[in-house]
Amino acid sequence: MEHEHSNNLIHETSPYLLQHAYNPVNWHAWNKDSLDLAQKMELPILLSIGYSACHWCHVMEHESFEDEETASLMNEHFVCIKVDREERPDLDKIYQLAHHFLTQRPGGWPLTVVISPDTHAPFFAGTYFPKNPRYGMPSFREVLERITDYFRSHRDELVGQTSAFRDAFTRIEPAGAADISSTILEQAAGELSDSFDSVHGGFGAAPKFPHPTTLELCLRHWAHHREAEKSQPRSRHMALHTLDAMARGGLFDQLGGGFYRYSVDAEWSIPHFEKMLYDNAQLLPLYTNAWQACGDDFFSETAKSTARWATAQMQAPSGGYYSSLDADSEGEEGKFYVWSTEEIKSLLNGAEYTAVEARFGLNGTPNFEGKWHLNIKEPIETVVQRCSCDTEQALSLLSSATKKLFDRRVNRTRPQRDEKILTSWNALMIKGMAHAGRILGQKEFVSSAEHALDFVRRILWRNGRLLATAREDRAHLNAYLDDYVFLIDGIIELNQSRWRAAEMEFAITLANTVLEQFEDDDLGGLYFTSNDHEVLLHRPKPTADDATPSGNGIAARVLLRLGHLLGEARYLDTAERILRLLSPAVSRQPSAHGSVVIAMEEYLFPPSIIILRCDPDKNQEWTRPLLKQYAPRTMIMTIPSDEEDLPGILNNFKPTQDVTAYICQGVSCSPPIHRIEEFIDRVKELNNFV
Repeated sequence: MEHEHSNNLIHETSPYLLQHAYNPVNWHAWNKDSLDLAQKMELPILLSIGYSACHWCHVMEHESFEDEETASLMNEHFVCIKVDREERPDLDKIYQLAHHFLTQRPGGWPLTVVISPDTHAPFFAGTYFPKNPRYGMPSFREVLERITDYFRSHRDELVGQTSAFRDAFTRIEPAGAADISSTILEQAAGELSDSFDSVHGGFGAAPKFPHPTTLELCLRHWAHHREAEKSQPRSRHMALHTLDAMARGGLFDQLGGGFYRYSVDAEWSIPHFEKMLYDNAQLLPLYTNAWQACGDDFFSETAKSTARWATAQMQAPSGGYYSSLDADSEGEEGKFYVWSTEEIKSLLNGAEYTAVEARFGLNGTPNFEGKWHLNIKEPIETVVQRCSCDTEQALSLLSSATKKLFDRRVNRTRPQRDEKILTSWNALMIKGMAHAGRILGQKEFVSSAEHALDFVRRILWRNGRLLATAREDRAHLNAYLDDYVFLIDGIIELNQSRWRAAEMEFAITLANTVLEQFEDDDLGGLYFTSNDHEVLLHRPKPTADDATPSGNGIAARVLLRLGHLLGEARYLDTAERILRLLSPAVSRQPSAHGSVVIAMEEYLFPPSIIILRCDPDKNQEWTRPLLKQYAPRTMIMTIPSDEEDLPGILNNFKPTQDVTAYICQGVSCSPPIHRIEEFIDRVKELNNFV
């Protein structure tokens, strides 16, 4: 039943917008009615963009949006619009850029922008503003009063700002194609080497983010040179040292699994405690790859723990994955996750506490606001020594102790979970789960990915088009480039785990829609929004990676892979046009464009495609030895012998014995192979495996 004091957000699907549905601010969602209202009333639009797990968004809501006096000022002088940046990344990209143009500083959330009611061009931008003057900032009410005065006295001048912004946006978009050179691959590796923190891992100084695409780029650089019999151990070391440090440190939840958003320090010790689906979705396959690259079970166990956290905490009964867990609980950041020494001692026996104290370094001053956030500080040998026991006993003590801590933590007040289901983030996790499940032999992870893909096809696929978001099976909003190309990537990975003809047809349909709805037929490259999307102030082409990979980078790679797999020239041509268009921008800073650089690598050095025609239960003997080796440009598709009418050139690969293998690279394919020894030798030679 609706509350009598709810505002217009009460009917939205976003938990973030619903959090603001009972504010005294007369919030509106971004839609035609709201924009028309601002124009009719001749009031500026106060646009506030944030997301559910954002700590400072909560602070600003409590200080200002729940304050009657501030709300009254907002309602009188503005049409106030709330946007969930996770549901509307199109708006967020535009107005974050506008913030940078206006302030010459990076943006963030909450993003506070005031825009013209007529043209929607911004004339003021900031992020968080306090209720009262502090941190060197004016109060939010002072800001509102100044903006109101400015709008009244300068409205005529605002008309010209629209064309100025359009010109500024145009100048930053890629224009002018160039050749694709392998020197970009080496340049990217060099830049990463220069910024690498050789002590703590990661790149640059605090705060430190995981940057999964950057780490993938390092591993691939090593693997590429291994194939060419040229050693590049530093690239491998940068990736493995960073992944090890993140998983042993405070960025990883040592009790419940899963990674937090970022580390506030250079040592990966104390995180910002929100957990995002997209970070974990990208780190899951990366830790799986790290295990392949070095054989250390610490990496495979980290991957498994991350996947189990995701299935237990983030997967809805209907199949889709939820978006995030808040950093705060009971109004305090990290309260759910941290411990007092006294509480730990009260739960454990003497031997267990000794083991935990040694493993997590619980001595001296607690590391987070008078309490402990658990980091692995010492190797198991230190626990053995401190407990005067053998390794098996030490591991048993740690297992029983951490289970007791976890069981106690379960009963605490949990952080809020954002239960909207985003197509693009689900696609990333579908890929991660399928990859980890296939490589590590965990069928339940593959099943989890299947359930999520089934949800997307059932709920988020309507009338031949994707929708961007759903909550409680209510889906809406036109999907973006990321939704389409991330999902194609996930389907390709899932079909390497097991073949589903209908899913491959779905991937082809998605790819065709990308070409029809997102491609710039004149210059090349793909827009973030479709041809029939709402017309906004700007239509960007994503180039650099952000917290998620560049849509153009992933698009180029999946179109190359589909093009080679199916023999479809249209896909290969579009991928080449994307990469040629982006080449000048990427060459200026390749390390910031990891996903595009990876696609360039696959353009220059086409993937090896292995087709096995056999009953699914017979492929393990042939593929299992290969899955223990890191080969990022090798695809393995096992297609049942009785499958007919396959798409594209796949139909040429006929089963002629119980197991028939074909190995293709670029446009060249081997004759059918029937002996497992010959098959494994050919693949090992291709990838220079040991």
